[in-house]
Amino acid sequence: MILEIRTYRLLPGTGAEFVRVMAEESVPLLEAAGIRVVDHGASLVAEDGHEEAYLIRAFDSVEQHRAQEEAFYGSDVWRRGPREAIVSRIDSMHSIVIEVPDHAVDAFKRS
Repeated sequence: MILEIRTYRLLPGTGAEFVRVMAEESVPLLEAAGIRVVDHGASLVAEDGHEEAYLIRAFDSVEQHRAQEEAFYGSDVWRRGPREAIVSRIDSMHSIVIEVPDHAVDAFKRS
């Protein structure tokens, strides 16, 4: 199983709205596109005074990760949907993609 952990450093004062848009608009679209969202939300700690958020997603392979990302982020549903509300609040973003055992993905899920 491939796990992607994506972190977002947000522009000042945008954290609550970023997390809301992610939860109410972006994540449902990701899941409808077949992308497995494991968890998402606000960081418990702000670094250097910046609000931060995260998105954890799971894929069967690196190839699936690449294909699903290209299809989703190139789609009209994303570009005409919450894209601007998400992107306009991001100062910077970082992703890591790692291989983990299947049970590790379940460990990240919220109850």
